Amino acid sequence: MEVADQLVVRIHYTLTDDTGDVLDSSSEGEPLTYLHGSGNIIPGLERELSGKRAGDTLKVRVEPADGYGEHREELVQAVPKSAFEGIEQIEPGMRFEASGPEGSQVVMVTEVSDDTVTVDANHALAGEVLVFDVEIVDVRAAEPEEIEHGHVHGHGGHEH
Repeated sequence: MEVADQLVVRIHYTLTDDTGDVLDSSSEGEPLTYLHGSGNIIPGLERELSGKRAGDTLKVRVEPADGYGEHREELVQAVPKSAFEGIEQIEPGMRFEASGPEGSQVVMVTEVSDDTVTVDANHALAGEVLVFDVEIVDVRAAEPEEIEHGHVHGHGGHEH
């Protein structure tokens, strides 16, 4: 069965950056399971998996526009330290959930000064070229409920 929209796909992958540093891998655990065509994985990888079959291996290079987007400077801002009331120690690398005009989002602290905290709402991999080494483990028909919900249920997927 070829990878196509509304099919459940399981893949093992190793993700590296453009210099070859490993960022993530499923090799020591369960394969990533997703519903193809539902936007569950980044567009550049999903597009390259279309038409492939279980057992296929491939290397996919994904530019930022087809991954987590370009780094957007407008998503980096300095906020008053008082916005972090009740938090004793704030350090670069800490993540917080913040409410904004587009809803809830995760921000990462990038800099702390006496009066301000600089936060970045970009995805950690925004602006990065991503390289995936992928093995397609299997492809199966999706259950009607998985298609309706837009994601995989059960083992390797989402539990309801």
